[in-house]
Amino acid sequence: MILIKEDGTGLPNANAYANAADGDAYHDGHLYATSWTNATLANKEKALVFATRVIDSQYRFHGYRATTTQALQWPRSNCPDQDSAPNSAGVAYFDSTHIPAVLINATCEMARALLSTDRTAAAPGEGIDATQTSASSSSKSGTTSSSVSNSSMTRYSKMDTRPTISQAAQAFLSMLGNLRGQGSGPVPLTRV
Repeated sequence: MILIKEDGTGLPNANAYANAADGDAYHDGHLYATSWTNATLANKEKALVFATRVIDSQYRFHGYRATTTQALQWPRSNCPDQDSAPNSAGVAYFDSTHIPAVLINATCEMARALLSTDRTAAAPGEGIDATQTSASSSSKSGTTSSSVSNSSMTRYSKMDTRPTISQAAQAFLSMLGNLRGQGSGPVPLTRV
């Protein structure tokens, strides 16, 4: 596998928002970087590609794709940047020719989380709300008859599921869009 980092031009064959050097720089300041620092270069690159796939499939980003031929969701046009000074129309946008640092950081954070554990698989017991087991038995001693009955019931909850995207990566990505299925989030109001 060859990692091809999106450079902001809308590459038709890009498969990652960050490369191993980005990951190394990000994890230099990370307190829990062991799973990243102990990984081989090949596994770091696989984790970054997989993290990019997960992010692109799970997030609905603001704005729209910068080109019709790009492989990934970024670069994007008209994605509001709430941390930049507004233009004359009162709105600031992320540069559509660059990948935002928060997206690179989210990709690196998600890659570390994927190296630590398979976040795409359900953990044992995940989604179980309650279990109930009952047993009954009856016995007659004179004419020797007995009866045994067992039943069990499991109730599931969709709320007891671990998110695929880590909480830290979600925090980074919240500036750029919304997790699919989590509502639309805040929308800036522009008066004309």
